[in-house]
Amino acid sequence: MTLRDALFLAAAAWSQVDFAVAQYKPERTFWPNCTEEPLSLNAVCDQTLSPPERAAALVAALYPEEKLQNIISQSNGTDRLGLPFYNWWSEALYGVTHAPGVRFRDTAPFNHATSFPMPVLTAATFDDDLTEAVGNVIGIEARAWGNAGYSGIDFWTPNVNPFKDPRWGRGSETPGEDVLRVKRYAERIIRGMEGPVPDQERRIISTCKHYAGNDFEDWNGTTRHDFDARISMQDFAEYYMSPFQTCARDEKCGSIMCAYNAVNGVPSCASEYLLQTILREHWGWTEHNNYITSDCEAVLDVSLNHGYASTNAEGTAMCFEAGMDTSCEYASSSDIPGAWEQGLLTEETVDRALLRLYEGLVRAGYFDGEDSLYAHLGWEDVNTPEAQALALRTAVEGIVMLKNDGTLPLARDSNVKVALIGFWAEDESKLQGGYHGEAPYLHSPAWAAEQMGIDFVVAGGPILEDLTDPDTWTEAALAAAEEADYVIYFGGFDTSLAGETLDRTHVDWAPAQAQLLRDLGAVGKPVIVVQLGDQLDDTELLEADWCSGIFWASWPGQDGGTAVMQLIFGEAAPAGRLPITMYPSNYTELIPMTDMALRPTGEFPGRTYRWYPNPVKPFGFGLHYTTFEADFVPLCNAELNIQQLLENCDHQYPDMCALPGLPIKVKNTGERVSDYVALVYVKGEVGPAPYPIKTLATYTRLHDIQPGETEKVRLSWTLGNLARIDEDGNTVLYPGTYTLLMDEPTQAEIKLTLTGEVAVLDEWPAPPA
Repeated sequence: MTLRDALFLAAAAWSQVDFAVAQYKPERTFWPNCTEEPLSLNAVCDQTLSPPERAAALVAALYPEEKLQNIISQSNGTDRLGLPFYNWWSEALYGVTHAPGVRFRDTAPFNHATSFPMPVLTAATFDDDLTEAVGNVIGIEARAWGNAGYSGIDFWTPNVNPFKDPRWGRGSETPGEDVLRVKRYAERIIRGMEGPVPDQERRIISTCKHYAGNDFEDWNGTTRHDFDARISMQDFAEYYMSPFQTCARDEKCGSIMCAYNAVNGVPSCASEYLLQTILREHWGWTEHNNYITSDCEAVLDVSLNHGYASTNAEGTAMCFEAGMDTSCEYASSSDIPGAWEQGLLTEETVDRALLRLYEGLVRAGYFDGEDSLYAHLGWEDVNTPEAQALALRTAVEGIVMLKNDGTLPLARDSNVKVALIGFWAEDESKLQGGYHGEAPYLHSPAWAAEQMGIDFVVAGGPILEDLTDPDTWTEAALAAAEEADYVIYFGGFDTSLAGETLDRTHVDWAPAQAQLLRDLGAVGKPVIVVQLGDQLDDTELLEADWCSGIFWASWPGQDGGTAVMQLIFGEAAPAGRLPITMYPSNYTELIPMTDMALRPTGEFPGRTYRWYPNPVKPFGFGLHYTTFEADFVPLCNAELNIQQLLENCDHQYPDMCALPGLPIKVKNTGERVSDYVALVYVKGEVGPAPYPIKTLATYTRLHDIQPGETEKVRLSWTLGNLARIDEDGNTVLYPGTYTLLMDEPTQAEIKLTLTGEVAVLDEWPAPPA
């Protein structure tokens, strides 16, 4: 077996292994003790000094060999100074998660953490306040874990790579395909996790990943480890980099992870253009001396898989010199000693990395013991009743209703019996997606039905089987359907089809499931489909008379079964919207995953709702149990001057300058109380061609609108929401007439005209020749 093969096998094992038994990890991680010698003698313990001064005192006291042992993810510390071992690899994607730096005990305390829905389902809520509340719970529980020594206090989340291709195995880890939605998710989840006073002390250090152009695992023999993402500056600035701008420039997140792949010929972790020119210089991500970690084994990829360096030592030095600060490794895979011994890695560069790393820990109270703002957080703060309610609410708000012929919601009638059929009808283990931790409980649909007093019968079903596999499910499923008044089918797919190192090759329903659904439809009972996982081509189900309703539930978390059953039986009202496009099956034949282009050209149909014209269901689609009339309130001034808008704004970044609030009104014209997600898009032949079909400009979620009630709200938005990106990557505001569109599908339109001269809001740094 080659080294390359071994590393790929290790990466594949990552998503499945229980890191609680990883032999290299100690039982607990001990915190530095600044009340006792020898560490108390170092000024890193002096809380009257600034964080840079404290970090500098610690770094100055390290010997060269100690320094080299502390710029990797399994940081050895040094007994000589009283600096303990620290593992920089902790995860908390939608709750505290298994990782080399995280341990779940077998029994309480710290044996479980709140398990929210996957980020893509949280994104489907289009509820920014909810997102921040989720981040707040994750941050509290993660810090409690760290305080107890069962994790670090830095966590590698959020994943903000836009989900542009439905085949990507890790797309569900992201907030979807739209840049604005990803940016606002990143903004609020970081604020929630890092706590209310990050400038004073971070509750945890959040890490935005994977920087940049990372959005597939393994396609036709090309992997993320050797892929060179060829991206135009226009697409790069507009789409792939924009969420990281929010993380770094606007939210000043604690750290960023550089990706496996190369971008335009240069491996991400060895790219001075990415790590220094854009991230630190252009976006000013230097205020807190923030640090960059590699993805795990990415340093070795520079030489082994990209061939960008002739040796591992040379590649290792390249990464640190370019601005990376710590190398994540399963086992020793960079060549830090070789780079040092050959004079390729200087002490100045090592010191710079250590200063950033330890300043990050200082700013998170790591050296402050009981004086830390968050030292009080403990087991009693984990999975509180409030956290449980929030996990359920998030699933309810996010689940999207895609079809309803009037059958839904089902009545809570004692004479009504339902058949719960499918592979996750009573299998609670399917409710969590990849990167999950141990949930306090997992409530399946069958469990929820029992709690609700619903008369039901259960039968299993296939997952990924095809028509040649032995059929062990149809007989029981049909018998259950015959016995019931309604059939609720729990299908889709689980994490055996998609995840880290595993992309999908198609977007079709598994053949055995598709056939079982047809057979169930032939029984003559109304069939309601609840779909787990990422988007599939639902064309047949949408058109079939026997299919009465469809819900998309992603991976809904610890109370996912409860959320689904509450929606089906009308105890809650659906209002989620698709954060990703539902593509037809032939999409996968038209577009290779390795093509990073977004705009349509020739036979290439384009990607995402902004460019792809014929979706099965578009981004932003979602049905309700009631009806809404949404419209714009006439604008006080439908003509705005660009130069005047800029003159009246003193924001450091012109793209963040506010536009006048956009007034809308929404009336519930039906008979049920419901939330409503107001989506406002913009379109127009303004700026460089081709022109997007439309682009999300702003949104909000209105809660509990009563029948007959009209709610009015003023949506906030900025100049950047109207700007376009030119071929050089510059953000430019163009004069012209813009059409604003309300809802998906469009309910109302209004015109807005910008006058004056073209204005460059952000001048994108040109890449090296």
